[in-house]
Amino acid sequence: MSYPQRSIAAALTLFFLAPLVAEYLLGDLPITLLVALIMLAPMYGGGALLIRELARRTGRGWPTMLLLGYAYALIEEGLAGQTLFNPNTYGFHFLKYAWIPSLGIGAWWTMLMLNVHPFWSIGVSIALAEGLFPARARTPWLGKIGTAVVALLYAIGVVANAAYAYHQSHFRASNAQFLVTAVLTILIVIAAFLLPSGTASATEGRVPSPWLTGAAAFLLGLVVFLAFPIWGWGSVAVMLAADLVFLISLWVLARRSGWTPLHTLSLGAGGAIFYGLHAFTGNGVVHAPHWIVRTGNAIFLVLAIVVIVLAVRRTRSALLAGTL
Repeated sequence: MSYPQRSIAAALTLFFLAPLVAEYLLGDLPITLLVALIMLAPMYGGGALLIRELARRTGRGWPTMLLLGYAYALIEEGLAGQTLFNPNTYGFHFLKYAWIPSLGIGAWWTMLMLNVHPFWSIGVSIALAEGLFPARARTPWLGKIGTAVVALLYAIGVVANAAYAYHQSHFRASNAQFLVTAVLTILIVIAAFLLPSGTASATEGRVPSPWLTGAAAFLLGLVVFLAFPIWGWGSVAVMLAADLVFLISLWVLARRSGWTPLHTLSLGAGGAIFYGLHAFTGNGVVHAPHWIVRTGNAIFLVLAIVVIVLAVRRTRSALLAGTL
């Protein structure tokens, strides 16, 4: 299959949008460290863009991208940052909640990371970026050389993140933990590309309005982040239930003829707005004066809303014009 047109603007948008969503909109980093975006983009943006390009180039869609998002989470938090195994990540003892001694992990923290990265770092970022460029939402944005460059940037970003994490704490996971994480990552990637390519025939059935699907995404995000660690295994069960509700509902509704790109965009919009509001409940992982933190939270939330409004307008116009 030939893709004569490229969209460098769309690729660059996703490349920088992903770290903005993952670190700044969430509130982990203050606006005074915006310059760190350049260092974060290769891993976050490179990862999101590589996942999208591989999925779209092989004729696959969201099931493949979300599965690859799980592989991304294991690479970032297991192999690079090692937060899945480090008992003192960011100075917090996250692993003590729902602790699994035989694996050396905390089920609560692992489950949270397997939500944060596939659904927000990857899913929300791609949904918003594709909403901004609706006419090219289902086709690759880069050629083979461009995709190879992105893969290289992603690899550099992962190595840089690993070096930074080790410099910060000098923690090193066991060889068995590295091996198991690597094997799981490979198996997930293989499974992602074993999924059928192409678009299945749409089925009959009604779908909620994009307003309702966006609100549902917001509320499910709220459920995930309200699964407080002190609940232990109860919090893990809550997050798992929220994930199943989301994934099963998406699988059923997205196959219906009434599902449109506006519905997909609404899920990203709901997730992004939740992230932006949730940022006001914490102080991030890097210390900064309170007024600077809250000013940054407000600015990033407003920027997210602007992106959403622009993406909705472009997607709606493309639908009315019949180009989607």
